[in-house]
Amino acid sequence: MGVKDKPPGSRSRLISNILFLIAGLFLFSNLFFPQLFGNPIPQVPYSMFIDQVEDGNVTRASVGQNEIIYELKEETAEEAKILRTNPIFDLELPKRLEANGVEFAAASPPKNGWIGNILSWVIPPLIFVAIWQFFISRSAGGAQGALSLTKSKAKVYVEGDSTKVTFNDVAGVEEAKAELTEIVEFLKTPERYKAIGARIPKGVLLVGPPGTGKTLMAKAVAGEAGVTFFSISGSEFVELFVGAGAARVRDLFEQAKQKAPCIVFIDELDAIGKSRSGGNGFVGGNDEREQTLNQLLTEMDGFAAGDSTVIVLAATNRPETLDPALLRPGRFDRQVLVDRPDLSGRQKILEIYAAKVKLDVEVNLKQVATRTPGFAGADLANLVNEAALLAARNKRDTVTQADFNEAIERVVAGLEKKSRVLSDKEKKIVAYHEVGHALVGAVMPGGGRVAKISIVPRGMAALGYTLQMPTEDRFLLSEAELKDQIATMLGGRAAEEIVFNSITTGASNDLQRATDLAERMVTTYGMSKVLGPLAYEKGQQNNFLGQGMGNPRRMVSDETAKAIDEEVKSIVETGHQQALDILKLNRDLLEQIAQEILEVEVIEGEKLQSLLNQAKPIENHTQESETILA
Repeated sequence: MGVKDKPPGSRSRLISNILFLIAGLFLFSNLFFPQLFGNPIPQVPYSMFIDQVEDGNVTRASVGQNEIIYELKEETAEEAKILRTNPIFDLELPKRLEANGVEFAAASPPKNGWIGNILSWVIPPLIFVAIWQFFISRSAGGAQGALSLTKSKAKVYVEGDSTKVTFNDVAGVEEAKAELTEIVEFLKTPERYKAIGARIPKGVLLVGPPGTGKTLMAKAVAGEAGVTFFSISGSEFVELFVGAGAARVRDLFEQAKQKAPCIVFIDELDAIGKSRSGGNGFVGGNDEREQTLNQLLTEMDGFAAGDSTVIVLAATNRPETLDPALLRPGRFDRQVLVDRPDLSGRQKILEIYAAKVKLDVEVNLKQVATRTPGFAGADLANLVNEAALLAARNKRDTVTQADFNEAIERVVAGLEKKSRVLSDKEKKIVAYHEVGHALVGAVMPGGGRVAKISIVPRGMAALGYTLQMPTEDRFLLSEAELKDQIATMLGGRAAEEIVFNSITTGASNDLQRATDLAERMVTTYGMSKVLGPLAYEKGQQNNFLGQGMGNPRRMVSDETAKAIDEEVKSIVETGHQQALDILKLNRDLLEQIAQEILEVEVIEGEKLQSLLNQAKPIENHTQESETILA
């Protein structure tokens, strides 16, 4: 699909250009060639004029403030009978003219010639018409026009362009594709549905985290159906002037009716569809946004009347903020979740984007998909591009598996900071810290497989990192597995305590993540025997942006808050003690791996696995009951 070309308006621009050219020539000629617009009169010096007066050769004179025009006697005029001169300050001039019998009077206002008279009547209206024509053509020419404040800024896509997007270009969201296939079938063969009295949904709302392909899905629907596709962002409706957004909504749907059957896609719907209740019971908000929303509600109620088939697709990652009137049946009848892909979905997405680059024959995309849990479609597209850039930087002809592995680490942990030089003492602390994470993670069955240990600084703050990769997608985690993760997070701090008998600031992020996970276990997952199966955290459903409220806890008593804090502290301290026990039991292996990594800086692959397989688990570690991780 491609953007439809609008009428160029060449005739209007040609007329405007001709009028502007005429006006410009008139002004230029009037400034630099004034003789074209009046009677040309020869000019003489003032001294010659005085001599001619005293010789009696001047019959009459017209004396003005800036010019004197006089007439010579016929017998004395050689070439021109009428001359002019510029006056000087001369108080004796009237007496001199009277004494020599010169008839004189004050000069009358100057008169233009016939060309000047005609142009003085024609040029001003032409300039006005040209300016008006310019603004009108700009208004009709696009969203940048001076009079296009109420015009819709939607981009229009039509069928037949080589860049058309279809469902073959979308992967990893098979359930969403199945839902939208029905929309495509209705646009292709509406008679089959109307024959049995079925009504196609007027609106379909695509919800999901950023980067999962909501906009791409909407374009694929239009590409499959082969209909006109109007694409606009919600923010493009909102203007400074009240009423402009509502006018743009009306204009958009008027265009859509004329192009029916078609699809109107509104991206970032929350920009105009935010709830009119400001929260906490306070009703109010932005007048312009509310008027735009009201107009959208009205259009979605009545635009499908008659034979016109217009379907509205909208996308948002903040469905919890949308107005309830917008979500009711009859407007947006369906909500389709476009979530992050699973393992097979990630592999299909990688295959789509990897087909655009030159891959080495040994590249295993399934292995790449396994190492990228939680990646959205946009993340995977960026991953493939990063791998291609790395291959080109290293002057290779194809993208190798090593390029993909490095690209994953760049995305997850950040760029390598080889210029950040650590002292020998700091480097040693970082080495033992990361090996502590790896040993505890290898022993505790709840953690993922340790794939790499590095003491090369990455990103803004990481002085080293331990890379754990899941062996499969997990949707449920048991209480024991969560506690294993907490113990793994605290393995670095435990190693510092055992080896150096002191602690550093390097474990700050580990402590933060461990405490947050322990608090969710108590307040959200109900994994506390003391507090029972109760949720002490406010529910935040459909919060795809991951931005919680300032204080997510419910209103609880002081005793309950104290009990929550004690439970969280107990879980974290238990994980810390488990990490200490594991590292003390494997102290020799901790020293061996730490010395190894101090020499080579990075350990991965089979060499790392052979070392970690020597780790001894603690005997009293038992699995606990399995519980849902939401």
